[in-house]
Amino acid sequence: MKLILTFSLLTLVGTCSTPKYTAKLQNLKDNIKITDTSLIKFYANTIKKEELKTHLYEFSSDKYEGRKVGEKGQKLAAEFLKSYYQNEQIASPFGGSNYYQMIPSDFFSNNIKSSENVLAYIEGTEKPDEIIIISAHLDHLGIDAHGEVNHGADDDGSGTVALMEMAQSFKMAKNAGHGPKRSILFLHLTAEEIGKRGSEFYVSHPIFPLENTLVDLNIDMIGRIDDLHKEDKDYVYLIGSDRLSKELHYISEKVNNTLFNIHLDYRYNAENDSNHYYERSDHYNFALKGIPVIFYFNGVHDDYHRATDTPDKIDYALLEKRTKLIFATAWQIANQENRLAVDANNDFLN
Repeated sequence: MKLILTFSLLTLVGTCSTPKYTAKLQNLKDNIKITDTSLIKFYANTIKKEELKTHLYEFSSDKYEGRKVGEKGQKLAAEFLKSYYQNEQIASPFGGSNYYQMIPSDFFSNNIKSSENVLAYIEGTEKPDEIIIISAHLDHLGIDAHGEVNHGADDDGSGTVALMEMAQSFKMAKNAGHGPKRSILFLHLTAEEIGKRGSEFYVSHPIFPLENTLVDLNIDMIGRIDDLHKEDKDYVYLIGSDRLSKELHYISEKVNNTLFNIHLDYRYNAENDSNHYYERSDHYNFALKGIPVIFYFNGVHDDYHRATDTPDKIDYALLEKRTKLIFATAWQIANQENRLAVDANNDFLN
């Protein structure tokens, strides 16, 4: 952990390691105050591994036929999510019973049929026009050439059910008079597996203005353990947290250090990472628009993009803890006094 943390700080400072810059970083870090720690803990603890497991066994079952973009199983998966939000009385940003952002077939290639992003929304109590997005993709690979269902329990059933649980917890908080100051959009994206097309469509046709979108916390595979962490499973990879907002990076670390002490592994955040993970999931389309992002990821494993990615292989206690971390990070950004600062292009130095 120490080596990786040292690497992260070097990445942050880079070629700008002047005394002035270092002092500004330290001042920023020192000034971050976690809001409502007791409330964060209380509502984070409403996220339960048992509920995550129930949702994931359903969402990755044969019924959904691997959730291939535009096909019957993906449509059923979208309906499952819509029904969940309706039952939980979590609103659509469109109002009424429409939870879908429709994407026409002519947006896609290779005869892909029309598809839909699924959106749910909790309006902020004080600054409703400022939006925090928490995203995960709902689609997967469908049925393979041998007739086997690609269940996609980790990819990205784990992220999908994490959004469901977080939305429920934020709704509980709002019902009790502790709603977020800023609005939160729970964004289930389609067509990630064919080139991040659902998120591409969203940023081209945003429901809320991109200039008022503070951050995208994107989840893609957080239910498993990779080979590098067999002896250290209490970890999660964070990618992109420092690319556009140093404040976001330090908020993330402060929340974790205060409440969870998960090993935050930044090895894949290196700009020369040969895996190019920063560019490979939906957060990247938001980053291209100058919106700060964090990509939460457990790394690949032997069942990645195989029919054997099944819900019985998920570590549900770990999925719960990682989901709580993301929930608490979103809570902090939504409730702190200042709007999350963007410091790309060296604005931070000014």
